[in-house]
Amino acid sequence: MMKRILSELRVRVVARGIGITGLFGLVMVAGACQVQTTQSSGPTDKARAGKSAQTAKAKVPTTAAPKGSVTKSSFQYDPAKDTANKGGFALSASHSPTDPKDRAKKPFDIEALYKMRYVGSPVWSPDGSRLLFTLSSYDLKKGKTNREIYLIRADGSGLRRMTRCADTDTSPRWWPDGKSFLFLSTRNDKSALWRMPIDGGEPQQLTTISTGPSAPKVSPDGKHLAFTSRIFPEYGADDAKNEALIKDMKDSPLKAHLGDELLFRHWTFYRDGKRTHIFAQNVPGDDWDAAKGPKIAPPDIWDVTPGDFDSPAFSLSGDWFDISPDGKEICFESNRQSPGARAWGTDKDLIVVPLRGGRQVNLTKANKAFDGYPRYSPDGRYIAFLRQEKPGYESDLSRLALYDRKAGSIKIMTPKFDNWIVDYRWVEGGKAIIFEGAVMARFPLFRLDIETGVITRLKLPSVRAFDVSSKGRIAFTFTRVHMPVELFLADADGSNPKRVTFFNKNLVDQYDIRPAEETYVSGAGGRKVHLFVVKPHGFVPGKRYPLIINIHGGPQYQWSDSLRGDWQVYPGAGYVVAFFNPHGSIGYGQAYTAAISKDWGGKVYRDVMAVTDWLSKQSYVDPKRMGAMGWSYGGYAVGWLEGHTTRFKALASMMGLYDLAAFYGGTEELWFPEWDVGGTPWTNPGAYKKWSPSTYASKFATPMLIITGEKDFRSPYTQSIEMFTTLRRRNVPARIIVFPNDGHWPSYVRSMPLYYAAHLDWFHKYLGGGPSPWDIKTMVRGRAFKASGKKHKAHR
Repeated sequence: MMKRILSELRVRVVARGIGITGLFGLVMVAGACQVQTTQSSGPTDKARAGKSAQTAKAKVPTTAAPKGSVTKSSFQYDPAKDTANKGGFALSASHSPTDPKDRAKKPFDIEALYKMRYVGSPVWSPDGSRLLFTLSSYDLKKGKTNREIYLIRADGSGLRRMTRCADTDTSPRWWPDGKSFLFLSTRNDKSALWRMPIDGGEPQQLTTISTGPSAPKVSPDGKHLAFTSRIFPEYGADDAKNEALIKDMKDSPLKAHLGDELLFRHWTFYRDGKRTHIFAQNVPGDDWDAAKGPKIAPPDIWDVTPGDFDSPAFSLSGDWFDISPDGKEICFESNRQSPGARAWGTDKDLIVVPLRGGRQVNLTKANKAFDGYPRYSPDGRYIAFLRQEKPGYESDLSRLALYDRKAGSIKIMTPKFDNWIVDYRWVEGGKAIIFEGAVMARFPLFRLDIETGVITRLKLPSVRAFDVSSKGRIAFTFTRVHMPVELFLADADGSNPKRVTFFNKNLVDQYDIRPAEETYVSGAGGRKVHLFVVKPHGFVPGKRYPLIINIHGGPQYQWSDSLRGDWQVYPGAGYVVAFFNPHGSIGYGQAYTAAISKDWGGKVYRDVMAVTDWLSKQSYVDPKRMGAMGWSYGGYAVGWLEGHTTRFKALASMMGLYDLAAFYGGTEELWFPEWDVGGTPWTNPGAYKKWSPSTYASKFATPMLIITGEKDFRSPYTQSIEMFTTLRRRNVPARIIVFPNDGHWPSYVRSMPLYYAAHLDWFHKYLGGGPSPWDIKTMVRGRAFKASGKKHKAHR
């Protein structure tokens, strides 16, 4: 589905960092982690639920029901005529891989990776004078993450840490008056929403719902909160009953998951009868104290989207719904197909409902494909959203559309923009939209004029996350292969960018963070394939080094010019690393993206081999020491290489696929294989056999490292076990690592250190680069960071 793909894109923008205390003279604000709270429930819950149901009667949305045909803007975007594409950008500057200053620094290693701080998504204050953002840091040895909220002025001054807690504080949202902010915290072992004054003071806990809030929003008048939570639909807002049933299931000696329909599990969790609903509640007064529990009645809370549906639909990004500017209505996305069809259909619709609950009106029922990511225009006239037009195709081109709330009509605003739209913001009071698009390994910003439909590229090469102030200023996070992510500000057209944080200065000064070189290699059908190459620490021209190529997942995705652990840890250990965007990648036109569907081992394989051929002829690559790795579809591609070539000395597959027919029966989002492979295993058995690595098992001969997670419901871990079984039965060297508590994306700080170490250990054995800093068996046994744990000599 579209939401999964956009969420995967946003993996690159996940904030994982924190500032360097004292470096900028930071002012610490008390975080109130010491405040103890109790969950508040009692006899008032049922009464409040009944009152909310009565209030919901006779309430109808203010958005008109859909009518009329869908029109498209006549303006055609031409990248070749866009002057912003010529001449380059200041942020595009790089340096030579032979720079003597880099040689004098330490080689980048796993420990350096976990010293890095990451800046999260910026959020402008209502008056455009200040910004909130998150910063995260990691404790490698303890396997812990900390995320805090920071404040900075629009001119880049006044950096201030607003929260201070051992747990996670995230999702900051400004209060409409700009004097305080809302945030989500896991402090006190409970997930809750808190409010904190900007100018100092203790935060106040605002919610006590036992199932925990997500995706928080404040109504424009500041009187209501809205958030999502996974509950039992038959109990709705009756928190006491939800909490009691969850406790009974937890305490019961009988443990089981029950399913009568498909999609009974998703990503990493079993549904167990729960649904995600939107809840709203009154904002409690300053005198309300959550710690006093039932002594003071908690605020009125109600279920805005009752029923046996996920309303909003499941998403990894959290961008599920929006509140109208007048605070009277909520727009959300939901799949209202029959329960079973939700597993093989991508038909999500925009639905509006009064904030107080009531009649739900489907605005996009006529479109049988995806409609989502709704955002009201500042004047309330439109609801902007992203639309796809091909049912069942989660990687169809995403188009920006407007729903006219008075006329009930829809207009597609970007019919000629041939790349995916990832994110967007209303600007200039509703006269324009700034959107982020995937273009040639980067994510630049574009301005869409609502009246004329004209699209103009802004003067920024790429962004990770961004926000636009009421004054037009752009705040964005930015990274490149050799640059840790930091916060930047720019003018409305993207000019005059200014870095306003440098939390990773010490890291940059001490460690050699390698730059990437770009080129294009002729691939399948003569199409040029975009290639990035990172040369090793201490690179000497003319010397040959072992090579690791990295195949991306998705499969509809793109490697971008951004810092990743794989592209620094391995060069730090003496490897050349290459990553490229073969057929199926986004950012090079939708036809290039669509070329992979029903051709999994075709053009992509030819692209991989063309890139490998080119690299093997370069003076810095040892053609006898080449390896390949990949994750998800990339893991599948590595399995395909296993049965089709012996060019590589070693392979590594993460969360990969082995037998596509078995994959179909084990995955949850069936629309994906039904579109990409073509039908089902019983309607098109030839395709499932043709494109399965298992079909070519008799040719397996290359040593392979395999990594998987037991909670990966997208690429079931049994696929990796089947691959491992086949390799060992054929007496091919192989190693498997299974993370019991992880899904498709293992824990960054608890599991990924082993991921990096295992790759270093495997490639060291077969390609001869630097070794892992820790013995792998010692890591698995929990002793790597203890005195008894053996640490290998660092490679320089």
